[in-house]
Formats: sequence, structure tokens, C-alpha cells
Amino acid sequence: MFKFLAPKSIRPPFARYSHGVEVPAGKRLILCSGQLGIGPDDSVPQDAGAQAELCFANIAAVLAESGLGLRDIVRINTFVSDRAYMKPYMEVRDRLFADPAPASTLIVVSGFSRPEFKIEIEVIAAG
Repeated sequence: MFKFLAPKSIRPPFARYSHGVEVPAGKRLILCSGQLGIGPDDSVPQDAGAQAELCFANIAAVLAESGLGLRDIVRINTFVSDRAYMKPYMEVRDRLFADPAPASTLIVVSGFSRPEFKIEIEVIAAG
């Protein structure tokens, strides 16, 4: 369904992601706002990996509203508030997404709307 782009003329990805993903004509695009590691009861785990799990669970819930799932994600943009949170996030991402993986960007930012948040993830899915 998707064409994963990995030009031989540029350096391979640093981790499990694709340089680009082509979505064929006629597919619906779902643009998911950034999701934080917060539960429906307003609980926020201290652990960055647990926050990443919640982010992806929230994303899965949003996508399910359109009949899609994590397998339909073509692009991930992730923001972490400290380099130390990159590894726990990547462990969760790599477990949830097989090769070929979606296109992905990971950015270190100075913070979020509330200090307890460590990770925010937004995605684009197609189906």
C-alpha cells in the first residue's frame, strides 16, 4: 500500500524509521494532534517510557475513530524535553513499528505545557 523511500544516494536512517513514505492517491489522511502521556483519569506516569506508551495508546484511540490503527501511520513527529528520554521513547517506538517503519522526526524541546510531561507525539496516518 505505501512506498517506503530509502534513496541509496543518502545516508541510511540513524534508527528504525524511513526517510520518506509515499501514500498512493485515493487514500484518506488522518492528521493527529500531539498526544501527551496522560491517562483518561489525568494520571501522568513519571517514567518517560510509560509516557510514550500512553502517547501511542492515545494515538491509537484517535485513529480507531476513523477505523485506522498504528499500522496505518506514515509519519511520526516526536518531541522530548530531555535527551535522556530519547532511548525510552525509541524502545517503545521500535517495539510498536516493524520495518519498514514510518517516516519520523525526533526533536528535543525545552518543555511542554505542564512540567510533568516528557514526551509529545503527533502522527499522520493514511488508510
